[in-house]
Amino acid sequence: MGVMRTLLLADVVVTMDAHGHIYRDAGVLLEDGRIVEVAPRARFADTEADRLDLGQRLLMPGLINAHTHTPMTLFRGLAEGYSLLTLEGWFNGIRVWEMAMTPEMIPPAVSVSCAEMIRTGTTCFADQYFHMEHIAPTVRAAGMRAALAYGIVEVGDDHAHNWALGAAESFLASLRDDGQLSGWIGPHALFVDNRLPTIQAELALADAYAAGLHIHLSTSGEEDAYCLRHYGVTAVQQMKRIGALDRRIIAAHCLTIPEADLATLAAAPFTAILAPSACMRAGRPAAPLKRMLAEGVRVALGTDNVTANNSYDLFKEMQILGKLMAYREGEPNPIPAKTIVEMVTTRAAEAIGLADRIGSLEAGKRADLIALDLDAPGFAPRNAQDVYTALVYAVSGLAVTDVMCDGRWLMRDGRLLTIDYRAACEALEAAFDELRARRARLTAESPGR
Repeated sequence: MGVMRTLLLADVVVTMDAHGHIYRDAGVLLEDGRIVEVAPRARFADTEADRLDLGQRLLMPGLINAHTHTPMTLFRGLAEGYSLLTLEGWFNGIRVWEMAMTPEMIPPAVSVSCAEMIRTGTTCFADQYFHMEHIAPTVRAAGMRAALAYGIVEVGDDHAHNWALGAAESFLASLRDDGQLSGWIGPHALFVDNRLPTIQAELALADAYAAGLHIHLSTSGEEDAYCLRHYGVTAVQQMKRIGALDRRIIAAHCLTIPEADLATLAAAPFTAILAPSACMRAGRPAAPLKRMLAEGVRVALGTDNVTANNSYDLFKEMQILGKLMAYREGEPNPIPAKTIVEMVTTRAAEAIGLADRIGSLEAGKRADLIALDLDAPGFAPRNAQDVYTALVYAVSGLAVTDVMCDGRWLMRDGRLLTIDYRAACEALEAAFDELRARRARLTAESPGR
């Protein structure tokens, strides 16, 4: 029996490869979940393959959400009025609800999150949360690719510290050699809610499992103030001093990093993950993306959680980022649209250590791709509009019609294939009712909690 091949044909193919190839009337040849070739249609005239002509579609790499917390769909709408980028706002707006949450509430929330990401074109995401053993099976069933960081939130509690480190190690061991899910370590934030012995233990664990660190950094200036008070240097310099910057790190937000520290970050395997909607909703200043790029700091884009955002649509997030940067810098297009698209494709893939597998459509990479309807509002006039500008500013994730991850269809013609979204939403509603009841009981038992 010969090898089964599939040829996807579409009106436009945006490769995001190093040469910036954009093909008109082209095809993507797939074999066993891997891309064999991307070329104009004529190149495949004699190719033996199952042909799927998508017609008026734009094919591009699946989007990568480089920072989120999928279980927090459970809390959507509960933290309005809180700035979740301050320690006090996070504790009172989120942590009090997390203390009432049970592990059984997590899978339906994750299922809804995965469905919303797939529907809007995301095929891979970087997650950070605790109870990861309840998250991974749901992500696996959804068919998505993910970098899953076991969250460690200490807040001065030795028991929480010991439990979380043990749970994180067990989780990392469970994902050794996994082709779909990779294990990371997720200190909520270095220094602000993790003490130095905890951080050192996390670094040792990262070394033992060759795992990256997924953290929050410089959301309000609190970390720098803490480090200056306790160590006499900024948070970035203290990270360098203890060796944290020798490991792969993705760091969400990065709003208040001193400019003098950007060169230090540029020299490290470090990526700043911007989440502009969460930043704006928290009333925080915008990250200095233009200066970061000029200094050589690696950057990518994420939605953060949908308690703070409240949407998983990365197309919407790209648009908000572009407009926010223009507002911040006081000039039009300070960040090229192509660079913004890279922040959810090639740059994001590099950030999570998967640049050799995903992020672009080219031979040898895995078949993670999406199709957009070129008849959707925003693409016309196609001959006048730069394709990257259209993707960033003119369309939304609702233009996505088809989603494939690792050669497997997750959505076809707008219909989810791996998740029953209605059933997931109903299960999430039931979990929320139980959460609210548990919070009320806990508050009655311990007033002020």
